[in-house]
Amino acid sequence: MIAMTDQPKNQYRVLVRGSGDVGSAVAHGLLGAGYVVVLHDQPQPATTRRGMAFTDAIFDGQATLEGVAARRLDHLPDLGVLLATGILLVVVVPFDLLVAALQPDVLVDARMRKRSQPEVQRGLAALTIGLGPNFVAGDTVDRAVETSWGPDLGQVISHGPTQPLAGEPRSLGGHGRERLVYAPVDGLFHTEHRIGDAVQAGEVVGSIDPVALSAPLSGRLRGLTHDGVPVVRGTKVIEVDPRDTAAGGLVAMTGIGERPGRIAAGVLQAIQEWMDARTAERRQASLAADAAEERRE
Repeated sequence: MIAMTDQPKNQYRVLVRGSGDVGSAVAHGLLGAGYVVVLHDQPQPATTRRGMAFTDAIFDGQATLEGVAARRLDHLPDLGVLLATGILLVVVVPFDLLVAALQPDVLVDARMRKRSQPEVQRGLAALTIGLGPNFVAGDTVDRAVETSWGPDLGQVISHGPTQPLAGEPRSLGGHGRERLVYAPVDGLFHTEHRIGDAVQAGEVVGSIDPVALSAPLSGRLRGLTHDGVPVVRGTKVIEVDPRDTAAGGLVAMTGIGERPGRIAAGVLQAIQEWMDARTAERRQASLAADAAEERRE
């Protein structure tokens, strides 16, 4: 008879690609659910919503999001020891080297590259999950999770594509795309401002030499690319939240947002369904082995 031993969650290694607000919410939720989690990103990500993400661990060595601390890891030989401590690691070494060292059970692509065609990632882990437009469950990844606002937000897709890019940002305080600033040229983004700072319409918030970038509206900085990060033309670098935040302080600028939280819940559901299916398969195998043994007797 085959002994049935379901693998505990703390033995499943999950690699999340992208340290932005969505990837960070996914990592936060998975760590809280008991999985071993590693975040991967490039050395200088242009993430704007850094108050809602673990991105600043890349720049500062560590960052905290809703009570969970993340630490940057630079030396892969230390990976195994640090994983055993249960800490959330943010790694910026080349992706293929990290995959080889970590050998993840689950890979989640949370880079949210809305206008890019994702590469095929099936086979890089036992379960691969893609978040956002252009992923096709059963083709580029094993599962996908819907990320567009609406009734399907957070839905797990087992077969077929996610919804196409909607095109326009969600309105905040009656303002959509006009509350965002995109890099007009390639170059280094510079700023002395911080997430949560109050700004006035027309106030210079940053620059990409020689172009000064001004706040398009009055409000608070919900998104701001880190100082000194190289960006390409068209990259979002500034986001102003025009809503009155006097009563709620910086609630709208920090912590896990509604949309990333719902996406993270979808990822958890996808992984749990996969684990349940694996358990069912092992039980079926055990029953078949028992039946074969009884026939031999």
